[in-house]
Amino acid sequence: MASISASNNTSALRTVLSLPVIVASLGYFVDVYDLLLFNIVRVPSLRELGLSEAEISAIGAKIYNWQQAGLLIGGFFWGIWGDKMGRRSVLFGSILMYSLANIVCGFTNNVEVYSMLRFIAGLGLAGELGAGITLIAEILPKHLRGYGASVVASVGLAGAIAAFFAVKLTDWRTAYFIGGGMGLVLLVLRFNVLESFLFEKAIESKVKAVHWWTIFTKREKLIRYLRCMGIALPTYLVIGIYATFGNEFAKALGVPGDIQAGSCVLYTYIGIVTGDFFSGFLSQWLRSRRSAILIMLLMTLAGVVVLLYGGINSATTLYICYGWLGFSIGYIAMFLTTTAEQFGTNLRATVTTSVANNVRATTLLTLPVFQFLKPDWGVLQAGASVGIVCFILALLSLWKMEETYGKDLDYVEQ
Repeated sequence: MASISASNNTSALRTVLSLPVIVASLGYFVDVYDLLLFNIVRVPSLRELGLSEAEISAIGAKIYNWQQAGLLIGGFFWGIWGDKMGRRSVLFGSILMYSLANIVCGFTNNVEVYSMLRFIAGLGLAGELGAGITLIAEILPKHLRGYGASVVASVGLAGAIAAFFAVKLTDWRTAYFIGGGMGLVLLVLRFNVLESFLFEKAIESKVKAVHWWTIFTKREKLIRYLRCMGIALPTYLVIGIYATFGNEFAKALGVPGDIQAGSCVLYTYIGIVTGDFFSGFLSQWLRSRRSAILIMLLMTLAGVVVLLYGGINSATTLYICYGWLGFSIGYIAMFLTTTAEQFGTNLRATVTTSVANNVRATTLLTLPVFQFLKPDWGVLQAGASVGIVCFILALLSLWKMEETYGKDLDYVEQ
């Protein structure tokens, strides 16, 4: 019996660590690396281009918004493409687009060209994670999908850490070359990745096409879609506000020393890498996506309360708190796997890819609110107010969401 069990475990491990999962993991690694790279090199790159400190702030924000616009548009573009032409084609097209854009970024000497390149990079980056998660959700057996999500997330999010050290050890132009080069190498590996069987079956069966906009015109689909976004709101609340403005929160708390926002983001991402690995195994152990996400949400809420009202008074405690927050929001791949499981094959890529990027872009709403409240309410109260809204929406979204653990994905939307 022991030998049979060991054999089954070995077989399951080989299935989870199959080529599509490995390639999706490495793709997400490059995706996160390139996605965060501009945030890290924004100041040194714009300073080298001759901008003043005031211009760096204003123009840097504008370039970042161009990248975010690319993500929003690309999320729908690549999602629709994936449901029409296949998940594999998205993995090829998206990585080629953002790899070439990043390489050219390393040569730029013009702010306008820089903005255009970040928009193109955003378009390309939008397709990576959603297509990868959709592909492995359809390829892996239903009882192993949670493990696949853990592998993709834990490997992929390490790209953030790699980006920090790439910039620290080289210069900003070289860091762009590294990101683009990694993408082109990965492109070669993807030639051996097979298309999703469920997608090919749907095409061969001549399944009637469902227009992507029915997600927003059909009430039942729209509610499902909004729930998938809602459960993830705390993830980019932590990344986009609490960690990105960690220096401001540290100052408001009276933490001594020169606390850098970059360090807060780094510790947050270290936590995310381990948390995303943990959440997949947690959902498998509980045999429930909803229960695993609820536990992670409550852990995140506890971390936010400690950050804002726990009396943190040292840099060490602050960084530990950010590590905890990162760990607790480490259900990014899990919520996307859940999203993929909520919709049929003929809308699955559109929904998963667009939700991934819409959640990233929620900072375009939460950040202005935070900045608006900050002058009158202070950093801590402004952060708490935005957090209350995000957590209420997340818990309400999870409340009546369908449990999809072990769900058969061989179905289509009508």
